[in-house]
Amino acid sequence: MMNKKFVALSTTAVAAALALAGCSTGTIGSTATSSSASTGSSMPGMDHGSSGMMSSSAPAASAEHNAADAMFAQGMIPHHEQAVEMSEMMLQKKDIPAAVTELATRIKAAQAPEIETMTGWLKSWNESATMGAGHSMDGMMGDDDLKQLEAAQGTEAATRFLTQMIAHHEGAVMMAKTESSQGRNADAIKLSKHIVSAQEAEIKEMKDLLATL
Repeated sequence: MMNKKFVALSTTAVAAALALAGCSTGTIGSTATSSSASTGSSMPGMDHGSSGMMSSSAPAASAEHNAADAMFAQGMIPHHEQAVEMSEMMLQKKDIPAAVTELATRIKAAQAPEIETMTGWLKSWNESATMGAGHSMDGMMGDDDLKQLEAAQGTEAATRFLTQMIAHHEGAVMMAKTESSQGRNADAIKLSKHIVSAQEAEIKEMKDLLATL
């Protein structure tokens, strides 16, 4: 009798334990499910917020600019384009002093890539590629100036090129200094300081060359 009672008691205890375990498992399962659901619902939000913050902050760093930055790029692009055009004119002429030809080659090689860089900035900033009406670019040559340069040959062409390019560079230096003091975009300011340094050196070089012609 005692053995039967013990077995019955043991069976009852095991059943009770299993029932309790099942209940606990269900509770844990539901809790885990709830936690997982909660985590699942919050994580995408966190991921979305994080990716959204990254996607907006990464371009924001490169796109951060002000009106001075935009005006600098909008003005310097056509300014550089004219310098490249003037340099190409010289490279097509004969009987030009080698030092002048070498200078024209350097100007073209330096300014053409900068045009591409500034064009890319304006696109990334969602700014117009052209400067608004009412703004002028210092040092730009007029149509008559370019026609005279195109028609000139030999020493006359070299003299005219150097004289015009000195004025052209001086205008670019003024524009670049304005950007250095008023701009916000780090890359644009860095380029403006490079332009000042490089073109001031070339102005001195061109004045020295003029003295030898």
